[in-house]
Amino acid sequence: MTRPATRFRQVQHGLGNLRDRIRNPAALIQSEHTPFQVLQRQGIVQLRWYPPLDEAKTRHPTPVVIVPPLAVNMSIYDLFPNRSLVRHLLEQGFPVYLLDWGRPGPAEDHWQLATYITKLLPDLLARVRTHAGTRQLSLHGWSFGGLFAYAYTAWSEDPDIRNLVLVGAPCDYHNNGIVGRQQQRIGRLVRRVGRIRRLRPHAMPPRVFRSPGWLNSTMYKLTSPVASLRPHLDLLRRLQDRDRVAAHATNSAFVDDMVAYPGGVVQDVLQHLWCDNLLAAGRLPIAGSDARLDRITASILLIAGEGDPVVTPQSSRSLLDLVGSQDTQALGIPGGHMSILAGTQTATDTWPAITQWLAARS
Repeated sequence: MTRPATRFRQVQHGLGNLRDRIRNPAALIQSEHTPFQVLQRQGIVQLRWYPPLDEAKTRHPTPVVIVPPLAVNMSIYDLFPNRSLVRHLLEQGFPVYLLDWGRPGPAEDHWQLATYITKLLPDLLARVRTHAGTRQLSLHGWSFGGLFAYAYTAWSEDPDIRNLVLVGAPCDYHNNGIVGRQQQRIGRLVRRVGRIRRLRPHAMPPRVFRSPGWLNSTMYKLTSPVASLRPHLDLLRRLQDRDRVAAHATNSAFVDDMVAYPGGVVQDVLQHLWCDNLLAAGRLPIAGSDARLDRITASILLIAGEGDPVVTPQSSRSLLDLVGSQDTQALGIPGGHMSILAGTQTATDTWPAITQWLAARS
């Protein structure tokens, strides 16, 4: 039985942790401690390079370029010192680069999917190749970043994209569970309204469709309300555990600090993905492009979360029926959309599988 004095000290310690969590959360955040250099800036966009670690026992010649999705900040890739994707890749001897899309403001509302796929990616990957001294690259794309990675590969027909690691990457938007059914309904509405020319998404100013960061954060949490609430309840139960409080602050710094979608991107998503579902037909969501997904010949490792409500395994795996690659592997793992990238089990289960797959092809 806990003595009153001991219990009082525990409560006092817990209240101190709560005070720090509320008043000074930045002091608790553990993300983005792995050193990097910015090699290139293009407006709000940056190209990061993570210098190799001395303790890495091997050196692989093919760099891994991390292609993030939109709406997120980059802390997810270096979330904790002992749970960092970039650090794991470095420890396994891979040269690591990361594309940081920055924080789009109103000045970027005219940016479309084509801006990322056909303008930004070619320039940034050219800089990676110059810096790394090799043309062959592996692309790692999570969520919408996976879409960017494979769409670029199809559009460019770049023969030196050797490997694609796609984690929770969407393809068939109409075969995407509950979310997919909602997207179909919105797509049908877009189609009906679009019969009036001036009400078509691309006929209106892009700024009308801008999706601010706070809205993206709210929508993400609503995809799984119970899972979003659970960390807060756990925090209240374990206030005496300083590490738990720091973990809560670190995760919240990612989830609560999402970034805006440019209006032009949202226009493309509504028309090309939700309404027309072009990817499921093997086409790219780029107006006027005749590029097709069957032009992709890179090796593909596709990872889907068995409990992912944002991008279901069915939506993601449909890609493998559309590409021209001869070397493909699908891996289903437990977890939701964020946890399959940087959850508590990824460091021991998923990341070793990725680096082993890459090592055999690098």
